[in-house]
Amino acid sequence: MALMTFAERPEPAIDAAERPMLEGWLEYHRETLVAKCAGLTDAQLREASVPPSVLTLLGLVQHLAEVERFWFREILAGEALPDLYSTEEDPDADFKVSETTTWAETEAVWRAETAAARESAAAFGLDDFSKGLGSSGKPFNLRWIYTHMIEEYARHNGHADLVRERVDGATGV
Repeated sequence: MALMTFAERPEPAIDAAERPMLEGWLEYHRETLVAKCAGLTDAQLREASVPPSVLTLLGLVQHLAEVERFWFREILAGEALPDLYSTEEDPDADFKVSETTTWAETEAVWRAETAAARESAAAFGLDDFSKGLGSSGKPFNLRWIYTHMIEEYARHNGHADLVRERVDGATGV
């Protein structure tokens, strides 16, 4: 079994103010996901964790691209955007990949959504409420969205740990 290393992943500051701390942890978890995918072929990235589950590393990246789009662009900025992968008929389609799904395309979409998320967030203070509303009919402040996104990535990075170990035996921080 190989030990994965994360030389490229930015370590969050231990003494930052609140906003840089939240942004630092979110970036840390974003890059952790990328590191979990590093060095694998497209076929390996499409490999399901434990069939019949459809959970794959590429599916996790697609899902998190859609989550970035939803929270930062649709909810926070109030943009009216279609889902990237999910549909009304298949709300979990963001987790599903086909034999033609590639890392290059998936990463490009994810990177575009994270860049757009950073841009949306830059226009808000931590206490500012979103322009869009959640399913409860209430807005969220940016602090809540950052905290939720850190939790979302941390949970799915745990999934990515298990999928990566299943695919090639690699483990790591």
